[in-house]
Amino acid sequence: MNIVPLKTYFSKHLLLDEMEVEFLETVFTEKKVRRKQYILQQGDVCQFNTFVVEGCFRMFLVDEQGKEHNLQFAIENGWILDMESFYFGQTSRLNIEAIEHSIVYQIKKEDQFKLFTEYPKINHIFRVLCENDLIFSKKRVLQTISSTAEERYIEFLNRFPQRINRISNVQSASYIGVTSEFLSKIRKEISTKQR
Repeated sequence: MNIVPLKTYFSKHLLLDEMEVEFLETVFTEKKVRRKQYILQQGDVCQFNTFVVEGCFRMFLVDEQGKEHNLQFAIENGWILDMESFYFGQTSRLNIEAIEHSIVYQIKKEDQFKLFTEYPKINHIFRVLCENDLIFSKKRVLQTISSTAEERYIEFLNRFPQRINRISNVQSASYIGVTSEFLSKIRKEISTKQR
């Protein structure tokens, strides 16, 4: 397995030594994922923490009316998992689906814990990632309850400019909590203001 993308990713945070890199090679597995293929489905237990090497994924919930609610998108150098299911072994309420043909590296929970125990540098990197995710999640909740749909869309554009052309209007609308028709109206209004 070519571990270079993962090594490069970790090295942006802390430089890894040869032993750490070799251990990464033993605990991560590479997987090719087709567009529209799931790596987690509602009702299953999340078995892997997934690092995106190439491609794009979405994590979403399907409510009782069958409506999809996008919670997260992940592209190259991003991580995606249902953390609650992964850590507590509970069945997931979420789905993770590939939006594009993708390549991922995956690690099992027991291997991730081994990584944390034996390699404190990597444990530190994961802790920082988790803290950043918690901060982002809190900001997103606050934004959802205190911002207009237009403000949420502008924040989405600013935060994820490299994802916009890869994510459909329907999925973007779901993420910011509006219908795709309403999102089209918002986009038109923004376009008019910019002229």
